[in-house]
Amino acid sequence: MPSHISYAQGSKVQSFQLFQQAKEWIPGGVTANIKHFSPHPIFMKCAKGSKLIDVDGQEYIDYLLCYGALITGHGHQAVTNAVKEQLDQTGTTVFGTPHELELTLAKKLVDLYPGIDMVRYTNSGLEATLLAIRLARAYTGKDKIGKFEGHYHGGFNHVLVSVNPELDDAGSKYEPIALQNRVAFQKHELKQTLVLPFNDLQSTKNLLRKYASELAAVIIEPVQGGFIRAEQEFIEGLREITEELNIVLIFDEVKTGFRVHLGGAQSVYGVKPDLTALGKVLGGGYPIGALGGSKEMMMLCAPTDESDVFSFGQSSRKKTDVVFHSGTYNGHPVVLAAGLATISLLEENGVMEVLFAKTNHLRTALEKLYTTYQIPMHTCGMGSIFNLIFSKNPIRNYRDLWGTNHDLRMKIDMELLHQGIYIKPGNRYSMSISHTQQDIDKTVEAHEKAIKKVLSSGG
Repeated sequence: MPSHISYAQGSKVQSFQLFQQAKEWIPGGVTANIKHFSPHPIFMKCAKGSKLIDVDGQEYIDYLLCYGALITGHGHQAVTNAVKEQLDQTGTTVFGTPHELELTLAKKLVDLYPGIDMVRYTNSGLEATLLAIRLARAYTGKDKIGKFEGHYHGGFNHVLVSVNPELDDAGSKYEPIALQNRVAFQKHELKQTLVLPFNDLQSTKNLLRKYASELAAVIIEPVQGGFIRAEQEFIEGLREITEELNIVLIFDEVKTGFRVHLGGAQSVYGVKPDLTALGKVLGGGYPIGALGGSKEMMMLCAPTDESDVFSFGQSSRKKTDVVFHSGTYNGHPVVLAAGLATISLLEENGVMEVLFAKTNHLRTALEKLYTTYQIPMHTCGMGSIFNLIFSKNPIRNYRDLWGTNHDLRMKIDMELLHQGIYIKPGNRYSMSISHTQQDIDKTVEAHEKAIKKVLSSGG
């Protein structure tokens, strides 16, 4: 963010003081790098429905919604009740053993998602994508993976490649160069990841054919960043070529799961991946991930008496053809109760239709407003998620974003914080079933005030 952008003097005193303290005890003052933005992140105190209140007492209409996880809004009573009932009825937070909710939610996901026959739970979307890649490698016997330029699949090295590369270093748009996004990479790791051009089917086919003998999987966000949608012809062609070349197709639906359709983007496109990673909305505001896929692939991680990596003694036999997957909190009963309550709310008659209608209404109103002020802006997204693109040109991939007016977007977003609209500057908007028409009207009004303020200051 440009250094001249800051909060109004004295408006965020408590947040600033807490951030200064946090930097003494927490690296960078934040517990996740995505929580940081300049001049400093805002510390929150409480929330309810579509609203957040910070430690300095300012109220916001929240469109970040924990990066899209809170599709029911903050503290929805049905989700809260489900958690309380789970705790009251079982008398514990977690069993550490199998329990019935694991089966209940697994059945639900199989019913909703065309590409899911069986399910394993994790504690984050990152863990789900990591397990997907491990299963794909075991299934194919190949090592290299393909991922698309600009796509994010979690913070581990094999996919933290070319997520946000400088265009001068990124190579040809037809055959992007694999670039590490952060330090701590080993040189050989970059060689294990092939970077592909999103929404360019012919170039993608050429690269997949060239490296087919090495590629275990291709992983993709069917809607990049939650707002740049794959073109129908592209996603269908990708499915066809991966099947032809014996490459596992992984849909990372952590962002799109339940937000673009109850059955994810795969239900919208009518394309069935081999493996599907889920997270965010699935946990109802609690940490969760899940991997689902074909029975043939998912059974690769099924345990047997001979496959316990922790067994010992003379009778111990550790099979090498089982993909070990475990986690103390996998399938946490409190989390699954919250997730099931969330899905139940979304399945109620008309709920998703109303949510999408409200989202489209906000998008249309914002586009009309910016046109009035002769500012090139259009919204880009699917379902209940979208982003504001400050450009006349359509956005088909990561490189197209470099032609947008990012500086103006940052100035607008900072001013929106002053006007009580919470979105991490530059991030996508996520709607919830708790957002009201009054929220939408206030949001449009806040945008108009932000536009006037920025234009008056020479923005």
